[in-house]
Amino acid sequence: MRFEVWAPSAGRGDLVAGGARHPMEPLEGRPGWWGAEVADAGHGTDYAFALDGAEEALPDPRSPWQPHGVHGPSRTYDHDRFAWTDQHWHGRPLAGSVLYEMHVGTFTPEGTFDAAAERLDHLVALGIDAVELLPVAAFPGHHGWGYDGVHLWAPHEPYGGPDGLKRFVDAAHARGLAVVLDVVYNHLGPDGNRLGDYGPYFTSAHATPWGDAVNFDQEGSDEVRAFVVQNALMWLRDYHFDGLRLDAVHAITDHGAVHILEELSRSVAGLSAHLGRHLFLIAESDLNDPRLVTPREAGGYGLDGQWSDDFHHALHAVLTGERQGYYCDFGSMETLRKALTKVFVHDGTMSTYRGRHHGRPVNVQETPAHRFLGFLQNHDQVGNRAAGDRIGTVLESAGISPAMLKVGAAVLLLAPFTPMLFMGEEWGASTPWCYFTDHQDPELARAVSEGRRREFARHGWTGAVPDPQAVETYRASVLDWSEPDRPHHRDLLEWHRALLALRRSRPELNDPRLTGTAVECGDGEARWLLMRRGGVCVAANFGTLPLVLPVPVPVPAPAAARPRLLLASDPAIRLDFDNLGDSVEVSAALPGATVGVFG
Repeated sequence: MRFEVWAPSAGRGDLVAGGARHPMEPLEGRPGWWGAEVADAGHGTDYAFALDGAEEALPDPRSPWQPHGVHGPSRTYDHDRFAWTDQHWHGRPLAGSVLYEMHVGTFTPEGTFDAAAERLDHLVALGIDAVELLPVAAFPGHHGWGYDGVHLWAPHEPYGGPDGLKRFVDAAHARGLAVVLDVVYNHLGPDGNRLGDYGPYFTSAHATPWGDAVNFDQEGSDEVRAFVVQNALMWLRDYHFDGLRLDAVHAITDHGAVHILEELSRSVAGLSAHLGRHLFLIAESDLNDPRLVTPREAGGYGLDGQWSDDFHHALHAVLTGERQGYYCDFGSMETLRKALTKVFVHDGTMSTYRGRHHGRPVNVQETPAHRFLGFLQNHDQVGNRAAGDRIGTVLESAGISPAMLKVGAAVLLLAPFTPMLFMGEEWGASTPWCYFTDHQDPELARAVSEGRRREFARHGWTGAVPDPQAVETYRASVLDWSEPDRPHHRDLLEWHRALLALRRSRPELNDPRLTGTAVECGDGEARWLLMRRGGVCVAANFGTLPLVLPVPVPVPAPAAARPRLLLASDPAIRLDFDNLGDSVEVSAALPGATVGVFG
C-alpha cells in the first residue's frame, strides 16, 4: 500500500506503521511530497508520519479515519469496501427543495448516524427534500458543534465513523432524501490541529478571529487550495453527498485572480458531469453580495445558493419585537416586505449596526429566487443566544402568543426562497440548543467557558450562561422525541406538513422568478402582510388585534371558480365574497397572530 504526504519544509520523512519506521522518499516531479510503500498494509492499518527524525509521530493531514481521536494515529480506509444500494440515485436539484438542518449528536439521544437514520421517515412525512448535516469532520472530544474540526477528511468517530456516515447517506437516498454536508474551510479548531507542522497551511498575512488565516493566496498556497478542493470532491464522490454548505465564506481571504470559491464551483460542476448526478454548493456569507451565486460566465463565483440572513433578521424581528444587536436595523413590516421581494434589506443601504453602508442589490429580473435560502431558525441563530433558546421560548418570554409560530412558518415556507428548517422547529421543540464543547485540553476548556460568560456580560446579559464544557449543557440540547405526540406540538407539526404539501401542490409556489412575488404590508398598530404568488395569497396578521383585510384576487374568466380558503391557522378565519366585475373581494377576519392562505 502506498502512503504519501506533503511536508515541503521537512528534510526527512518517516512513515510509522506496524510498529516500525519506514523511510519515505521525495516524489519526483512533486515538490514537497514524500512517499513510501508498505507491502503488508491495507484497510484498517494504523499509521502516522514523523518529520525530520522527530520521536513524535503525527496524524495524516488527509487521514480518512481517526478511531483514536484527533490526537491519535490515522487509520487507512478502503472506500470500495462499502456496499452502496443507491446506484439509481441521481440526486436532487436545489431548486424546488426544502432543507432540514440537523446536528447528528443532538438529533437523537444516541447521537449517532445510525440513530439519525432511524428518524428519516419523520422527515419524509414532513415533506423534506434534503437533510443538511452540521460538520462531521473529526473534532476533539465526544460532543461539539463540529465547527472546530481538525481532520477534514475523517468522519467523527463517536458519530459512527466512515461506515456509519455512509449508512446514513445510503438510507437517506433510499427514502428520496438528498444529503448536504456543512464544511468549514475558513479555519480549523485549535485542539489537535497539526497542519502547520507539515507546511504553510496557514498564513499571518491575513488575520481572522481564529488566528492566522488558511493560506489561499500566499507562498505554498497551490497545495493548500488543492487540499481544500480535493476534500470537497472527496465528500461528494466517496460519501455520495449531494451538496456542500460552505461555512462563513466571508472569513475566507483570497486575493488570487481565481477565488477559491470559483475554483470549488468549477471543480464540483466537473464532478457532477462525470458522475451524472446533481451536485450543488451553498455558501454562508454576511456580505450580502449576489456575486456568490452569479454564474461564472457572468463574472460571478457560480455557487448554487447562499443563506439570506436579512430574511431571517427581518422575520425574526417582526415576530419577536427584538431590536438588540443586528436586529436594530430590522423590525418594521417594510423591512420584511423588502426582504421578500428584493432579498437583501441591506443592498447598498446604511446599516446602523455596522455604522456604514452594506451590501449590493440583487438583480431580481434575472436571479432565480431558489438561489437564496430562507430560514426562521438555524444553529447559529439559536445556539449563539446566551441560553440557546428557540424562537418559541423567545415568544413566551416576551408574552407573545405562540400562534405567532404559525405565522412565521407560513411566511417562511410559502416565500419565494429555498426554505430551511432547523431540527425540531417543525413541532416547536421546547429543548434549547446551546453552545457546547468537549475540549480535552484543560486550559482551552477553561478559556472557552470563561470567554462565553464574558462575551454575554459585555452585551448586558444578566441571566445564567450555560457552561459549554458541562455535559449537562450538551444533554439539555438533545431533541425530545416525545414532544411531537403532545397536542400543542402535534398541531404545529401538522401545520408545517400542510404548508409543505401546499408548496409542493401549487406550481406558483416554486416559481423561480423573484418578480413573481408581490407584497403589501401595514406598519404601526396594523401589522399585516399580504404576499401574492400567482394565484396564491398569504394574508398574515403580526399584530395583537383582530383585523379585516380586503384581499383582491383576480378572476381570469366569469366561469372561473371563486377563491377558496386553502389553509387557516385558526378556525375564525373566513372568506366573504363580493363580486366586483373582473375581481373578487375577499375579506379575511384575522384575529391577532393568525394567517390565512387563499387561492
